[in-house]
Amino acid sequence: MAKLAVITLAAVASAYAAKSFFPDLSPFFLSLPLLVLLPFALFSGSGSYTPPGPVSFPIFGNWLQVGNDLNHRNLVDMAKKYGNVFLLRLGARNLVVVSDPKLATEVLHTQGVEFGSRPRNVVWDIFTDNGKDMVFTEYGDHWRKMRRIMTLPFFTNKVVQQYREMWEEEMDMVVRDLRGDRVAQTEGVVVRRRLQLMLYNVMYRMMFDARFESISDPLFQQATRFNSERSRLAQSFEYNYGDFIPILRPFLKGYLNKCRDLQSRRLAFFNDNYVEKRRKLMAARDGKRLRCAMDYILEAEMNGEISSDNVIYIVENINVAAIETTLWSMEWAIAELVNHPNAQQRLRKELWDVLGDEPLTETNLQRLPYLQAVAKETLRLHSPIPLLVPHMNLEEAKLGGYDIPKRTKVIVNAWWLGNNPEWWHKPEEFRPERFLDEEKEVEAVVGGKVDFRFLPFGVGRRSCPGIILALPLLSLIVGKLVKDLEMVPPPGVDKIDVTEKGGQFSLQIANHSTIAFHPIAP
Repeated sequence: MAKLAVITLAAVASAYAAKSFFPDLSPFFLSLPLLVLLPFALFSGSGSYTPPGPVSFPIFGNWLQVGNDLNHRNLVDMAKKYGNVFLLRLGARNLVVVSDPKLATEVLHTQGVEFGSRPRNVVWDIFTDNGKDMVFTEYGDHWRKMRRIMTLPFFTNKVVQQYREMWEEEMDMVVRDLRGDRVAQTEGVVVRRRLQLMLYNVMYRMMFDARFESISDPLFQQATRFNSERSRLAQSFEYNYGDFIPILRPFLKGYLNKCRDLQSRRLAFFNDNYVEKRRKLMAARDGKRLRCAMDYILEAEMNGEISSDNVIYIVENINVAAIETTLWSMEWAIAELVNHPNAQQRLRKELWDVLGDEPLTETNLQRLPYLQAVAKETLRLHSPIPLLVPHMNLEEAKLGGYDIPKRTKVIVNAWWLGNNPEWWHKPEEFRPERFLDEEKEVEAVVGGKVDFRFLPFGVGRRSCPGIILALPLLSLIVGKLVKDLEMVPPPGVDKIDVTEKGGQFSLQIANHSTIAFHPIAP
């Protein structure tokens, strides 16, 4: 009845305003607001006890109030108004936002099966061919099979040990290049591009036993261009209106066609230049002497476990989920260390005190607690996936005492869990030592003892398996750079710009940083 009263009052107010501006308007037109809104008020409720949220309207729901931009900071503002779990009705979609560690535990762990699926969206369906990948597919047998097949060649300690020397080799080349680059030492360089080459070589050597010779390598340029455009189209908020409100979807025709065209050319690029080459090598060796991750995946295809479509979408997932997110974190870490020279100096002192002339390797990361703290503080302050990858319940569920309608998109604001001043001391500050002092028990883990205030990789069944690669890769490159190079702003600049650029579920630095690198004398 309260909703009915509010709707009726709004309709009467609209009619009164219309009468003031248009005194000759007929009674029928004056009553239109009430005629439109009254059925919604009478029939939209089903007796369920759903989470609080703003009053929604027919067809549009809350879209007219909240718009397209549902970034992590905007959702924090709404949580302060509506509570730690609230509901937005966005056209035909329901969205529940969780901003509390206990409720996050429910979604990700306690009710991990109930909320274990992924929501669909008109753009993601194009980029995953309706869930033929692992990251965005619904929870069930297909997901379990894809996760198992991807884990063996990519996400185990054995894989780390197999490839760690290759990682270190690629990173040492970065340090060597910067030490020998006069422009890097004087004017500064946009270091992202060189880190991008390093990271692509790490992942493509693991995946395809292939590498790019330089930034000017045509294949590297094509791969990065395809992946960058894919991220831009998928992460944009500008298509939300057509996804939320089906009657507006025709206006998305051009956008969706652009997505389809890009994905067609992009997958053909991966298939023609990499997958088919490995398939031919596998056939020539009769499946023996597996050398890289793709060989294991193609073996699963030959055994009938997955299809050729699944193979190419595994490649798609690695290109986006493994490479891009790790690169964002590297950029953030470097920018923060440049802006906090005391932290950079403390890290360099630890590296030289502990290692001396010994090179930094994956095996000695555990001896460097401040380096680990820098990595964790970067992931806390600048979560690469601030809302994690969205979850969904296939059937009606309960959360925090509320009824959650089936097929509701459920997002956990992991950035706010790690930046809420109620739970963290001065969370807005980049202060790695917090993880050596008051937060020394907090680890970036996805299993075992989990602190649900700190979830950069999620947790539970749908957590990111890439943590086993991302953490050591981030720590290694940051440590190697700081040990051998002093990183400072370019001439005429006091601070590196750390303005955020958010996406559907991404958080990257808006302006790629120009950094000057001064070699440290041995």
